[in-house]
Amino acid sequence: MQWRGRRQSSNIEDRRGSGGGFGRRGGGGLRLPIRAGGGGTIGMIIIALVLWLGFGINPLQLLGMADGGGSSSYQTSQRSGPGVAGTADETDDFVATVLADTEDVWTQRFREAGETYPAPTLVLFTNRVDSACGIAGAATGPFYCPSDSKLYIDLGFFDQLRNQLGAPGDFAQAYVIAHEVGHHIQNLTGVLPKFHQARSRMSEAEANAMSVRVELQADCYAGIWANGSREAGYLEAGDIDEALNAAQQIGDDTLQKRSQGTVVPDSFTHGTSAQRQEWFRRGFESGDFGACDTLSGAI
Repeated sequence: MQWRGRRQSSNIEDRRGSGGGFGRRGGGGLRLPIRAGGGGTIGMIIIALVLWLGFGINPLQLLGMADGGGSSSYQTSQRSGPGVAGTADETDDFVATVLADTEDVWTQRFREAGETYPAPTLVLFTNRVDSACGIAGAATGPFYCPSDSKLYIDLGFFDQLRNQLGAPGDFAQAYVIAHEVGHHIQNLTGVLPKFHQARSRMSEAEANAMSVRVELQADCYAGIWANGSREAGYLEAGDIDEALNAAQQIGDDTLQKRSQGTVVPDSFTHGTSAQRQEWFRRGFESGDFGACDTLSGAI
């Protein structure tokens, strides 16, 4: 992916490091290095494992969060180190550039529909973070909180994506960010609010099935972003393959086989590997909102 030397978003809030800086990158906030860590998250990891593996419940959903990675049962043993570009600062620049790309693509799509796109803020954190949806640890993976319209990510997740989940590459990481932005689009269009209201009246199996549809739509929206990046000339050979491989590695069936050796379809909350690949591909090939209707018909 061609990302160096291009516009970077200022809609980033850096809460990493001791004391948790709260400044925005574009507004005088400190850029702090990514630290090794993990202390203080053991209890949350255990809870997440029990909920995810024992009951098929995504702990983020209990907090009203929309989770993109679907990998709560995996914890990185080392959360520091070089990112996609080789240094922590370059990874910061990469994330800011990808976020800017999503802003450009969705601003254009909303303008074409006669609407204005209010861009979300991306919060960088280390180990744990306090959001409007509650306190979350790094073990939960990247997530979107509809209550404050912010994306949250511990960049150590990129190490996990590459080293533990078998999804290396800069475009795999960009896909993760674009998926979370997809949840922001769903919040703006009313999909997330309606889902959260309806979930209390659903059985666990029904809620899981609806969650799958919501997550697949976010994958499709990530594909629309990739379509826009292609139109802008930013894609390189192998980029789409990296995104499709990431979708493969974080499918519910693949994750369950890896973690517990068996697959329980009723507990799926994000979709199978094949479904995640298919809906990303639909968004990428069409670049059109209408191609992303996962809420009706077969998926």
